Amino acid sequence: MIRNTPLQHIKTAYGQIAVKVWQDTHTLSTLAPVVLLHDSLGCIQLWRQFPGLLAQATRRRVIAYDRAGFGHSAPRNGYIGDDFIEAEAQTVFAELLKAKEIDQFIVMGHSVGGEMAVNVAAAYPERCVGLITESAQSVLEPITRAGILEAQQLFADPEQFKRLARYHGEKTAWVLSAWIDTWLGAAFDHWSLDPVLPSVKCPTLVIHGELDEYGTTAQAKRIADGVSGPAQLELMPGIHHVPHREAEQQVLTMLANFMATLA
Repeated sequence: MIRNTPLQHIKTAYGQIAVKVWQDTHTLSTLAPVVLLHDSLGCIQLWRQFPGLLAQATRRRVIAYDRAGFGHSAPRNGYIGDDFIEAEAQTVFAELLKAKEIDQFIVMGHSVGGEMAVNVAAAYPERCVGLITESAQSVLEPITRAGILEAQQLFADPEQFKRLARYHGEKTAWVLSAWIDTWLGAAFDHWSLDPVLPSVKCPTLVIHGELDEYGTTAQAKRIADGVSGPAQLELMPGIHHVPHREAEQQVLTMLANFMATLA
């Protein structure tokens, strides 16, 4: 049986941050919890049932939070910043660890959350016992921006904008800008995870759909080849950008097997 706490808020220098925790009745408190980092348009709610199933499959606590400006967290104003991917590890993520009294942990991120997770693993080498990236980019490819331009057209439709607003409310326009304007900006022309990958020492699992519309499988291979610790690469035929939703049970099995080898 899965227990999930009501939505909580923690006070940070970046405003109130929404947090939710899932755990199975058989959760082992001695095991490091899993912290989830959502994608560019994501939030706690958009993980849907996945965190609870992950808690059940791994017997670990699973913790997800809405980044500042997203979901039920406090709004942000203005440009998100060219360094927002790198900065998350030392800002809101650091405050989450403190507020929830987390020592060792496993970090898993989807899409841009995966890129943030790489930076987290590099920033906390003594505390991060495992890294999982799902559909993460490691360098900017033409397909990445092409996918974003297509999404920009999609969300110009008021109905599609309204659907996203169910999760982000009055922050929706900012959320879209934080993704689209940032990634299409000239400052990101030469963005890459290459400088930080060698600092990742923990075991790493890299998951990527072969049909991902925002990045080729070369993205995943670059991550797996670039980290210093042991890496497991899982390329999924027929899967697009959201493997944990498109092939939920397969991904859960991968994660459970990977985490069974970790503290």
